[in-house]
Amino acid sequence: MAYLILVRHGITTYNENGLWSGWDDAPSLTKKGVEEAMRAGESIKDIHLDYAFSSSLKRAKETLDEIKKIINIQDIPTVSARELNERNYGDFTAKNKWDIKKIIGDDEFLKLRRSWNYPIPNGESLKQVYDRIIPYFKSTIIPIIKNNKNVIISSSGNALRALVKFLENISDDDIVDFEIGTGEVYIYNIDINGKLINKEIRAVNKNIS
Repeated sequence: MAYLILVRHGITTYNENGLWSGWDDAPSLTKKGVEEAMRAGESIKDIHLDYAFSSSLKRAKETLDEIKKIINIQDIPTVSARELNERNYGDFTAKNKWDIKKIIGDDEFLKLRRSWNYPIPNGESLKQVYDRIIPYFKSTIIPIIKNNKNVIISSSGNALRALVKFLENISDDDIVDFEIGTGEVYIYNIDINGKLINKEIRAVNKNIS
């Protein structure tokens, strides 16, 4: 049995200003975001890690770097993969989400932010995020876990929502209500056959952003 640890990056300047980050690699962790990453690291000090993965976006890599420093695993094998990137928000990238909400209304805004297959001009739906992340997860990460090695993944909210949907078999309808706070840690025990045994949440944070 091995551990799979999912960590959402700490809060960024975009998060604080209500902007959709998407594939924009401009936002960095704020001081609070660094503290959230450190808190995430402190929460998993009891778990030995063998491999680390992050998205290719610096907010996820910065979060992973802080975690690695906290638990003193700077030399762990680490992969940065575009397949693990946040949802592409297309034409909404770097736009203020609360301004958009005023324009399109509550119902359309909820669909835009959380629904399973809502199209975004020049961007991705959560389904499209799922369709690029899960094949990568199955081909690259699951074999490591089946070899009884512990893995940590640092990424963004929607990327992790897609992974959790797969791991917990969450329905298309129910995924609308699922959110992960910044710096929050999801810990899964997975057996050698890739079957989910149990789950624990640490560094709980109500800041969704």
